[in-house]
Amino acid sequence: MKLINRNLYTNRIRPFIDKGVIKVLTGQRRVGKSYILFQLINEIKKDNPGANIIYINKEQDEFKTIRTDDDLSDYIQGHLIHSASNYVFIDEVQDIEHFENTLRSLQAKEQCDIFITGSNAKMLSSELSTYLSGRYVEFRIHSLCYAEFLEFHGLEDTDLSLQKFLTYGGLPHLSRLELSDEVAFEYLKNVYSTILLKDVVSRENIRNVDFLETLSDYVADNVGSLFSANNIHKFLKSQRIDISVNLIINYLKALSNAYIVNKVQRIDVKGLKKFEIGDKYYFEDLGLRNCKQHLEFVNDIGKLMENAVYQHLRIHNYQVYIGKLDNLEIDFVGIKNDSKIYIQVAYMLHDEKTKEREFGNLLKIENNYRKYVVTLDSFSSGTNYKGVEQLHLREFLNRIEL
Repeated sequence: MKLINRNLYTNRIRPFIDKGVIKVLTGQRRVGKSYILFQLINEIKKDNPGANIIYINKEQDEFKTIRTDDDLSDYIQGHLIHSASNYVFIDEVQDIEHFENTLRSLQAKEQCDIFITGSNAKMLSSELSTYLSGRYVEFRIHSLCYAEFLEFHGLEDTDLSLQKFLTYGGLPHLSRLELSDEVAFEYLKNVYSTILLKDVVSRENIRNVDFLETLSDYVADNVGSLFSANNIHKFLKSQRIDISVNLIINYLKALSNAYIVNKVQRIDVKGLKKFEIGDKYYFEDLGLRNCKQHLEFVNDIGKLMENAVYQHLRIHNYQVYIGKLDNLEIDFVGIKNDSKIYIQVAYMLHDEKTKEREFGNLLKIENNYRKYVVTLDSFSSGTNYKGVEQLHLREFLNRIEL
């Protein structure tokens, strides 16, 4: 099996190997968590050829008998080599009942270095924070960023490659398939159905599956739009679908817990106060968003650009918010450590009025943090206007340090 290194993540995880903390890789199914584990295993074996690797993947039939913490403990104890350095890797750990008991015991005895992956935020956060507080470090794994997409697919950085990325998204397995609507979307629809069934319907005990799919379609169609559960409720009533606001909220949480969509809150740019209403939602992977839609690239380009910019910020460990400055909106406020970044996204700056709006909103922010207008205007990429830099989307997505 040929592995393409995803150094963005292994570089973050490597300093914590053999340091007495559990490494937890979280993220949507099929974003490549397993392959990052394989990369880490290869690195450990290279540095320590005598290392004993214990690998469990709950998606493989050979491990289906490991259902509970007792099963897990028995399996690991049966494979430990006490004269060697032991490393335990557990893929999709949430499929093992009370797994946290085994991890806590192994951690207390310092018998091995532990790596786990999981695809359900609600389950992982509750179990880990309750039983392993302070003894684990979490790494969020995302689908391929644009630079990784180019590498995996062997593509040059062109406008056509960008269009393919915005259309088919960044699930790693697509690199083995033909990038066409017929082939790629068929694969993506199956992935989407698997995530919905395993990580939403079954895990969250969803009863109204038809409404869950309707809600997911609604979010996909309204990527980047401000909305609330009340607004969705009113829209559904207009379509003669009577669903309670509480159910809408719970189902949105379920989609977020499975990492299908990400909720982005609004904050006051001046004081960073969070607002209780007016969230936006963005998809974890554009391909999964598009496979459910009748994609009209020209009409959807603004939504796709916003989603891609949001995802790029998250991949690079920014906390992302929608900014509100008096009665103006800033598309994205990214915060990392003591640094901030402000971004407006616009398809084209057709006229002076559009330029004034996009640049003007950012210029009203009275600080010296970096500010960008991201567009598809190739000829003006790199232009600096009063400290605000205009970037083509391709150039923005290629930047590692923002």
